[in-house]
Amino acid sequence: MSRIALFGSAGRAGRAIAAEAAGRGHQVTSIHRDTTSGDVTDADQVAAAAAGHDVAVSSVYDAAADHAVFYPAASRALLDGLDRAGVGRLVHIGLSVLLETAPGVRVVDGPDFPPEYLPFCLAHAAGADVLRAATTGPEWVIMSPAGDFDREAGRAGRYRLTGGPAEELISYPDFAIAVLDEIEGREHSRVHLGVAGV
Repeated sequence: MSRIALFGSAGRAGRAIAAEAAGRGHQVTSIHRDTTSGDVTDADQVAAAAAGHDVAVSSVYDAAADHAVFYPAASRALLDGLDRAGVGRLVHIGLSVLLETAPGVRVVDGPDFPPEYLPFCLAHAAGADVLRAATTGPEWVIMSPAGDFDREAGRAGRYRLTGGPAEELISYPDFAIAVLDEIEGREHSRVHLGVAGV
């Protein structure tokens, strides 16, 4: 059994991950903006919330934040706070549009990508870049839907991992299965994985 610190537990992905983890017998601490240690951009609060845990999951979003500031700051605080708390692994929930269609070319880089979504997506990318640049701190993996979430579908119990985007949608419960399989199996490090339905 792992002790999992789940940052961003109030969102749909966070709730699904918490339910899957609890169903497998893991101990989950739910951390979100409304909790005492819910500021994921504050390394001291991250360290306090994560102390005594084996792994952290970050599925954070703040609608009121300046995303260009929020996501890099959250990644820096997570790396620092988790390191101080002795948490050796971070599973970061990312965006499908940051998966690569070719080496060095992401979905978001395409000429037809909707410009109104660019600021949010590039802010997410800046947060991921903080993880990639880190030379110390916890081991990390980024996981995202390979296409998009099927918001209505339930648990099918199947998924596949991809290195890039895919057309198949994934339900929140099946995405959570992939996240918990990764937590338990620890098969990947410093990579961005897509999760697609089957």
